[in-house]
Parts: sequence; structure tokens; C-alpha cells
Amino acid sequence: MKKTDFKFLYTFRVRYAEVDAQGIVFNAHYLTYFDCVITEYYRTLKYNYALEVKKYKKDFHVIKTILEYKKPLLFDQLIEAGINTSKIGYSSITFDIGLFEKDKKKLLALGKITQVYTDQVNMQSTKLSKNFVNKIKKFENI
Repeated sequence: MKKTDFKFLYTFRVRYAEVDAQGIVFNAHYLTYFDCVITEYYRTLKYNYALEVKKYKKDFHVIKTILEYKKPLLFDQLIEAGINTSKIGYSSITFDIGLFEKDKKKLLALGKITQVYTDQVNMQSTKLSKNFVNKIKKFENI
């Protein structure tokens, strides 16, 4: 994937606490970066995730993660995380996420996250809200 394939980009800096002794990001932090870009994507959509969870007692649960490490992320590096919604199901949503060095085209990591919308009272998957789906379709032009 190319950076231009992503409709939304979020920039962050690799912090010292995220790297190992060689100054390379420890692998588990990539999932934190993915979570952050999803949160910023929701914010851009004007989808108030925290309010929705509190109000409707429904939340997203990650059920699948795929991550390909292409090049190391380094301490103090500026990273652009791109995200697209690649699939909307009845109760699930799948995101494609790419990590790139700021202002460069080289793909550093590529991931895919699938979340299932879940009723927190009965712990069962539930239909995605029409409002949420419409926000994504409008933003992504799908």
C-alpha cells in the first residue's frame, strides 16, 4: 500500500519509552499505534466513541490483528499512520493501517484490525449503528 491510498493520516513521534536498547520500537507498541490512529479516525468522523459506549453500553472488541513489519521504527522518528475502512459487516468493521516515515513514501509497517461491536450487558455481538456506518461511508466515499 502507498501513503496516497489512505484518506486519513495521523502523525505521532516515537517516544523513548517505546524503544528497546537498540533504539527500535518494541513490537507490541505497534498495536498501540494502531489503536491511536483508530481513535483519531473516529474523532475526525465526529464519532464520540466514549459517549457511545457509556450511553448505549456497546463497545468494540478487537477479534483479529494482522501486522507486517517492513522497516524498523526508531526513537524520535516522526511517523504518519494511515487508516482506511476496508470492510463493514453487520457487526464488524475492518481497518487497513499503514505506518510511514513523515513526509516520505516508504511503508514501514502494514496492518489490518477487525473489531466486533458488542453489547456489554449480554456480551453478544450486535449490529453496527446506522449513524456510525453512515459517517464512515460519507468520509470514505463508499
